[in-house]
Amino acid sequence: MTDPVQNKLGWMLDDALRVPETRHAILLSADGLLMAHSERIDRDDAERHAAGMSGLQALARSTAEFCGDPNTPWQQTVNEFQHGYVFLVAAGPRAYLAVSTTEKVDMETVSFRLQELVQRLGKELTSPQRSDSGSPV
Repeated sequence: MTDPVQNKLGWMLDDALRVPETRHAILLSADGLLMAHSERIDRDDAERHAAGMSGLQALARSTAEFCGDPNTPWQQTVNEFQHGYVFLVAAGPRAYLAVSTTEKVDMETVSFRLQELVQRLGKELTSPQRSDSGSPV
């Protein structure tokens, strides 16, 4: 069940799933809490996968030294399975975007679409600075 109050960014994730052969999308925090999910996945499953994706990201991040510099920022992990892929990308400060697909997906198209979505999500996840109206509270 989708709760529109708690899933206000879900529509943006649904937009990413317009790429043929995509399955599900979730937005999660670094500590594994679900921030939003696509319509195709129920909240319970999305929460369970968010926790797993957080661990996957932490594991991937811990291997940065293998690329030559332990301080290299993590950007993306792609896991391949017999029947599909899981794309996990940085989506903003301490936020990650995960998308699952079938094995027939065009990986380049999905990667491009995710980067577009990350740009849009970045604007939504960063609240604008409040200006002082000068009026007493």
